[in-house]
Parts: sequence; structure tokens; C-alpha cells
Amino acid sequence: MKETVIDVLMYLFQNYIDGDLEIGSDRETLKVELTAAGFPHAEIAKAFNWLEGLSIVHDGILKKPEPAAHSTRIYTLHEMRKLNLECRGFMLYLEQNGIVDTTTRELIIDRVMALESLEISLDQLKWIVLMVLFNQPGQEAAIAWMEDLFFEESVVSIH
Repeated sequence: MKETVIDVLMYLFQNYIDGDLEIGSDRETLKVELTAAGFPHAEIAKAFNWLEGLSIVHDGILKKPEPAAHSTRIYTLHEMRKLNLECRGFMLYLEQNGIVDTTTRELIIDRVMALESLEISLDQLKWIVLMVLFNQPGQEAAIAWMEDLFFEESVVSIH
């Protein structure tokens, strides 16, 4: 099975989101653990770069003027190839329901485009949204909403 950057990121997020672990200070420890878990060195390095890029892009986007609240996001052809119609619809849904604002939307799109994958699935997009939200202060309600969405989908009804 070919592990990807998104797999490494999901592993880190699932295992360390509630912990005291600082990715920057514990990078070597994490590399050893991720290697032991079966992730290739190249994908681990790319995942750390992705996480570093998240904070750099976050700071850069916050310095730009925020798009109007009722603006319409026009996706580039490259973005549309990576984010299929279902993913773009989900992004619109999140924005229309106040889960993400225009700045957060742009952060999510930037982080999606930073991945090497040719196309992102809806499930992968949801993880990316959760990771971006978790990296922003004051997003507790949005994070809780996304976590509820994950748990709702994982509950199996028995009839």
C-alpha cells in the first residue's frame, strides 16, 4: 500500500491532536515513530513541510484584505481538477453555514493545492478542513461541528 502525505497528516492529527506534543520540538521523535508505523521517509518530510506551510500561509493570508463576505469563489482549472464538484460543493456548504469564512476557505484551498495528489476525495478534504481549523485560534465551534460530522458518518445504524 502506498502511503501518501495525507495519510501521514491524518495519522499525526488522530494521534497527537489532544496531546502535549509540539511537532517542531519533537520532530525527530515523530520521525522515528512514523517510520516505525510504516510511513516512507519522503512522505514524512513532505508532511512536516505541509504543516510548516500551514503556519506560513496562515500568516500571509491574514495580512491580505479579506474578500467580501458574499463574494463568490471562482476556482481555477487546476483547482477544479484537484477539488471535484463534490468537494467544491462541500466547501460552499461550509462557507454558507458559517463553518469557515473566506480567509479560512483560502487557507484550505492553499493546503489542498500543496498536496501532490492529482485529486482529493471528500473524506480527505474533511480532514484538511479539520487540520486547518485546528491551527486557527477561536475556531472551537467549527472544530466541534466538523468532529460531529466525522462521528455522525462513522456511526452505523442497525435495523
